[in-house]
Amino acid sequence: MAVEQTPAVDIALFGALGDLALRKLFPALYHLDREGLLNEGTRIAGLARHEMSAEEFRNTVAAALEKRVKADEREESVIKRFLARIDSIRLDFMNVESYAQIVEWRKGRTVPLVVYMSVPASLFGTISQHLQTAGCLDDTSRIVVEKPIGYDLKTSIELNDSIGSVFDETGIYRIDHYLGKDTVQNLLALRFANPIFGNQWNRDNISYVEITVAETVGIEGRWGYFDGAGQLRDMLQNHVMQVLCMTAMEPPASLDADSIRAEKVKVLKALRPITGDALRTNVIRGQYAAGQIDGQAVPGYLEEEGANTASSTETFVAIKAEIDNWRWKGVPFYLRSGKRMPRKETQIVIHFRQQEHNIFPGAAAGNKLVIRLQPDEGLTLEVQAKDGGLNAGENLVTGEMKLDFKTAFPQARIPDAYERLILEVMRGRQYLFVRRDEVEASWTWIDTLQDGFAEQGLKPEAYAAGSWGPKSANEMVTRDGNAWKEFF
Repeated sequence: MAVEQTPAVDIALFGALGDLALRKLFPALYHLDREGLLNEGTRIAGLARHEMSAEEFRNTVAAALEKRVKADEREESVIKRFLARIDSIRLDFMNVESYAQIVEWRKGRTVPLVVYMSVPASLFGTISQHLQTAGCLDDTSRIVVEKPIGYDLKTSIELNDSIGSVFDETGIYRIDHYLGKDTVQNLLALRFANPIFGNQWNRDNISYVEITVAETVGIEGRWGYFDGAGQLRDMLQNHVMQVLCMTAMEPPASLDADSIRAEKVKVLKALRPITGDALRTNVIRGQYAAGQIDGQAVPGYLEEEGANTASSTETFVAIKAEIDNWRWKGVPFYLRSGKRMPRKETQIVIHFRQQEHNIFPGAAAGNKLVIRLQPDEGLTLEVQAKDGGLNAGENLVTGEMKLDFKTAFPQARIPDAYERLILEVMRGRQYLFVRRDEVEASWTWIDTLQDGFAEQGLKPEAYAAGSWGPKSANEMVTRDGNAWKEFF
């Protein structure tokens, strides 16, 4: 199959010496080069506040590739070619006169400029304005911004306004890296290319849905940011909401960006607000205490370095969400995300309804479709089959039909999410990126929860690190006669 030609671009990477750039962005760009997906005319400028020669900067990038790229995927000829694309520019982000260096770097170039903001969101507006004032931009310019897009609806609107005053919506690429995962994209194919699932994907055939995003890590030195945000804002508002939308959305009219994103917005607007007494029963917040992860003792949240010992910030959230539309009315969506969980896992579990009349003895379990996003991407369908053996009678057992991506496609390297996302930015396609009204619809729902917590003075419950969160998170589900499907 012929490789689709990727147009040449100039990438101006702000915050090029930061953790995200060195850990994710440069390795992703290297892999694109290795796959022949970087146009030979594409160049990269690393913009940072520190003085560093081009050679020193390239050595820094080379060291990052040495650390982050597998040995059998490092090719000296490709590394040499990739590093030759990279320039270094020392830039005072707050000084508009410094931006003349970008104009000089771009002199004589007619390819689109891609501005990648690997910097705090508080700088998005200032950098955008300075780029415009300095004459760095034209109608083909694009900007890539990382979450969080604001702290709440109000700040989200302000942030979007500041970017939108410079860039048209068609040139704004809001990244949620979960949308770059193969399995998340495969949700569209699974649902809309396979009638065996598509015809069953509704309230008549599905009893409930689980979405779990579990992390083993704590706050990893991000106390200053995380304690002001919490798990609800840090994970639920973006990653979990996007997975929910891809799971619950209606079929789009086509696979173009606006058709897909319009259907996701409808899901967010159909989410039932959780207020009053329902906040105590349908939303569980937790904060990890000391415990063990993989047999190693770890401190509690309030014992982390630099901790505010009076903090009531949550590190775990479980929500019973309901979508008020014809497809999902009455089907609970149990959302769960937490830090210091026993395992790093992200999965969606679709619980299909049991047969109303079962001719086999005993209570046969309903079918389950497990969609694994990380660490091992794939699908598992749990089905009922007759037990083997002469004495088994008509007893049923649960079997699994598996599609493991690594096994099914052994010749293909599963790309990191950032590889696909950066590639789509260069190609000018927005279907994997979040539209402004999606961000604001999500914040509207999340803000209702946050306001309710504050009004009622609700505090998070303690849970031991290495557990699956507070017991009340299980009780929330079992009260409905359901259960979380734990990881094995």
